[in-house]
Amino acid sequence: MSMQEESFISHLVELRDRLLRAVVAVVVVFLCLMPWAGDIYDVLAAPMMQALPEGTKMIATGVITPFFVPMKVTLMVAFVLALPVILYQAWNFIAPGLYAHEKKLALPLVVGSTLLFLAGMAFCYFFVFGTVFHFIAQFAPKSITPAPDIEQYLAFVMTMFLAFGVTFEIPVFVIILAKLGVVDVAKLQEARPYVIVGAFIVAAVVTPPDVVSQCLLAIPMCLLYELGIFLARFVTKPAAPVVAE
Repeated sequence: MSMQEESFISHLVELRDRLLRAVVAVVVVFLCLMPWAGDIYDVLAAPMMQALPEGTKMIATGVITPFFVPMKVTLMVAFVLALPVILYQAWNFIAPGLYAHEKKLALPLVVGSTLLFLAGMAFCYFFVFGTVFHFIAQFAPKSITPAPDIEQYLAFVMTMFLAFGVTFEIPVFVIILAKLGVVDVAKLQEARPYVIVGAFIVAAVVTPPDVVSQCLLAIPMCLLYELGIFLARFVTKPAAPVVAE
């Protein structure tokens, strides 16, 4: 067996070990949280419950749905809580293959992207859900009693969390593109009108069909793009002036 093949196999073994450690961390946290799975789901459902008429509850149409949906929510929370361990394993796997200057940029990007994703989820939970659900409830006819299904609610929540989490990664994407030299700051500024239009198109696709939720996603996208442009100035070198011969 050649040295190259041995190195490849050793990398695979290390990757397997680090993935296993990450999975074990998630499972351990999940098992610790399982006794409170119902309470965790209640916390997730709080924005919807506050928007429903008094005395109204959500419903479960499936036989095993009342068990599996809280378990899925608990697993999601376990993954978020175990994220430091997961990132630590990922960083220890890729760090040996990076140069010193790459490590200086990669570590802040990994930590920053994680914090931004969590910030997007928090913004969605604490601000967007309450605003959107109350806005929708105001337009509900008096002749009906809203009773959302918990499985559909979970699917909606996961979609919104993913949309806002990815949206808050925009500064990271902009910085990476600028650092790699794909675009410069001037080009990013010129693309601003197209980004604004694209933000509202994306918001219209991934959010419910109401103006409030679309604006709550599109406006942060535009602001985060501006933040990315601002930060890109500090990670890119200014173009060298052209000297006339």
